[in-house]
Amino acid sequence: MDKHLGRLKEILRDLDSVLVAFSGGVDSSFLLHVAHEVLGDQAQAITFVSPFLSGIERERATSFCEEQGIKQIILEADPLEVEQISSNPPDRCYHCKRQLYSEALAQARKMGILHLIDGTQLSDASDHRPGHRALEELGIRSPLMEAGLDKEQVRLLSKELGLSSWNLPPMACLASRIPYGTPISPEVLARIEAAEEFLFNEDFNLVRVRDHHRMARIELSPEGIERFSHRDLRERLVAHFKSLGFVAVTLDLEGYRTGRLNELYEGEVAAGKPLPQG
Repeated sequence: MDKHLGRLKEILRDLDSVLVAFSGGVDSSFLLHVAHEVLGDQAQAITFVSPFLSGIERERATSFCEEQGIKQIILEADPLEVEQISSNPPDRCYHCKRQLYSEALAQARKMGILHLIDGTQLSDASDHRPGHRALEELGIRSPLMEAGLDKEQVRLLSKELGLSSWNLPPMACLASRIPYGTPISPEVLARIEAAEEFLFNEDFNLVRVRDHHRMARIELSPEGIERFSHRDLRERLVAHFKSLGFVAVTLDLEGYRTGRLNELYEGEVAAGKPLPQG
């Protein structure tokens, strides 16, 4: 891993100045830390604040930058204003990243920063991620991937560097909880965020609440699933979720795994079924 870390530092040094697309997650936190270590104040962060980013993630990103002494730019955006995003097609992520990263590039140029970079790493290549195409088209560099680093290596190196982000659970934008073809609205996103916040407050670490037309499908770690044997928890959870607007609450017995909605979409395509509407 030292070889990969050394290669990452070489890549960053050659870039001279960078604006890091920063969500506060494991990958972008590690990238931002190393970039700031190599480039000093020539490495800054930009965080996209939109209905797709939970309040927990925003606070985490801001706290990290404050702790590290790194300048953070907040870019307010509303992707839902774009029909190709709010209608939630399978390539939604492409249109969303194209919009956000175009705005970030303009910000970087205004600041005199040469490159916009992101925290994509090798493990991301195994899932359906149309947003990668937008990054390639815009010339966004992904130094972790270029250095040959995968998710496990990023976590281990983060731990060695003493970063509190090393063991954060995997996160994704809130829109990823909604099946393709189902329109996205601020109300649905807020309902999902509030449902997941309830679970985080109950000390569940790995959490996804998928919204299937107001039916909540909860995905948890194996340990989290075991906790659902407690009747009191189930009753409080159901009552809270229904107060948020869910009409039914289910637990996915397969548990959490990345790319679950992509699997469902690919199954629908294979079966020749149209995407749901409304």
